[in-house]
Amino acid sequence: MKKIYIAGPDVFEKNSIELGEILIKLCKKYGFEGLYPLDNIVDFSQEKHKIAQDIFDANMQMIKDADIVVANLNQFRGKEADSGTVWECGFAYGLGKKVYGYINDTSDYIDKFTKNEKVKNGDNFIDNESRIIEDFNHPINLMLACSMELVAGDFETVLKKLKKL
Repeated sequence: MKKIYIAGPDVFEKNSIELGEILIKLCKKYGFEGLYPLDNIVDFSQEKHKIAQDIFDANMQMIKDADIVVANLNQFRGKEADSGTVWECGFAYGLGKKVYGYINDTSDYIDKFTKNEKVKNGDNFIDNESRIIEDFNHPINLMLACSMELVAGDFETVLKKLKKL
């Protein structure tokens, strides 16, 4: 049975444990074993940096143990995906793992900026901080878009796709 590392900011939700249980059950339904980061055993009575290091090490091991990474790349605290999730995707890609990302809003990244948030500057658009806005007809940064298969929809949409392979 192939193992799927479940990446995403779902771990920050108030009902994160329940969400993990749902995602793991969905994995089983489609014939996969789900690896959810909050299933790691971590001693939270330690100093905060040690807790953080233990979480990091445990999640890295889960990614190494996985065959596939499925990542929630929906916007989190801004216009971009969660930075920890992005790191996990890059790490998995670097290990040669198959990476799938799911996203609800598949419009081009540049279109996620309102008229008040971008200004035409020559051939480019710039944001309110005078930085060029990436425009490669992808809904996310090109480094993510080119390193994985991006799926419009949700976690189960990816599982359905994987089941057909």
